[in-house]
Amino acid sequence: MWASAVLLVLLGSFGANALDNGLARTPPMGWLAWERFRCNVNCTADPKNCVSEKLFMEMADRLVEDGYKDAGYEYVNIDDCWMAKQRDANNKLYADPERFPSGIKGLADYIHSKGLKLGIYTAYGNFTCQGYPASGMHLELDAQTFAEWGVDMLKMDGCKQMDRHTMKKGYPQMTKYLNATGRPILFSCSWPDYERGAGIPINYTLVAENCNIWRNYVDIQDSWQSVLSIIDYYAKEQDTLVPVAGPGNFNDPDMLIIGDFSLSVEQAKAQMAMWAILAAPLLMSNDLRTITPEYRDILLNKDVIAISQDNAGIMGKRVLQNGSIEVWTKKLTGIGEFATAILNVGDYGAPINVSIPLVDFGVETFSGVFDIQDVFLQKDYYNYFMDGNFDIEIPPNSVAFLHLYPSDLRKLKKK
Repeated sequence: MWASAVLLVLLGSFGANALDNGLARTPPMGWLAWERFRCNVNCTADPKNCVSEKLFMEMADRLVEDGYKDAGYEYVNIDDCWMAKQRDANNKLYADPERFPSGIKGLADYIHSKGLKLGIYTAYGNFTCQGYPASGMHLELDAQTFAEWGVDMLKMDGCKQMDRHTMKKGYPQMTKYLNATGRPILFSCSWPDYERGAGIPINYTLVAENCNIWRNYVDIQDSWQSVLSIIDYYAKEQDTLVPVAGPGNFNDPDMLIIGDFSLSVEQAKAQMAMWAILAAPLLMSNDLRTITPEYRDILLNKDVIAISQDNAGIMGKRVLQNGSIEVWTKKLTGIGEFATAILNVGDYGAPINVSIPLVDFGVETFSGVFDIQDVFLQKDYYNYFMDGNFDIEIPPNSVAFLHLYPSDLRKLKKK
């Protein structure tokens, strides 16, 4: 009897401390300020691009008016540099009053009025990465404050915390305090990336118990090489990362930089396809006020988004590497359905004609034959047998993104 009572107490304690918000059943989608706008706080010299409530309100307007909200992009996320340089007399964080005259509560009300959700940023330690006050010894107070403001997502960074061994304690503490607010707040953790950088073994089971999404690797920069370095890291670590991903818990390779300065249209397609294959959060960091139509179309591609948002939440993995060609495959919810990205990481001046045995796609089918849709070209291929090859031309630094169905199932769907 005594042993049973102890077990119940332990189970109850575990349940209270584990993440309990019912969020991120599929990878979250939205917009995040950091990569594109950084810590620009000079609203006098650059009022259009500084970190201010006006910037976030305008991005919210664009999400709604340009079709992003209808496509699933729902979070508008503030990053570093939103705070005043010190806490108030009650030790509470508050927004810089010149750049956020309505306060975070006023901004949250505006975002919610658009049918969207607001994300905010803090850090584990006394200072944020840019030197603003962070949550440090105020984790519980800050969790309560964010909930009172109506925040819907919290990103907790950690670059100023020198003793990174304590993150295994600190991040679960914030999970506990977020749970205690009673408000569903999606928790985005930078914890594993800092442990990786410090050479500390990462307990991904513990991470997944306490975080909805988590960063594993370095910040993305506005370059194709940065995108490739992240993809390469995920390939090398896939046997560790794939098992912990699923509804409620996703690895985060960082922001989509589609529509910024560096990626070509073909490279943008490749990032979008790979983030969908990886079951990654789709958090854009770009200027939605000036993005050109060809990049907007990539971000709004409904078939790519459907693969990203597949209910199974399975992270895909690299199944073949041959020279500059990589094949990545993700199992989907539908019986016998898969998504496959054939990625050409080469920078040769001409497209490559590839012929890949279907058996190397890492798929299996109950019918013995697949129909295949190219989701960017909206082109269909029919009756591909497992013992045959799939032939396609892929430009340099680009991707062929395919949705595979058992032929019998495709025919049923068309009826």
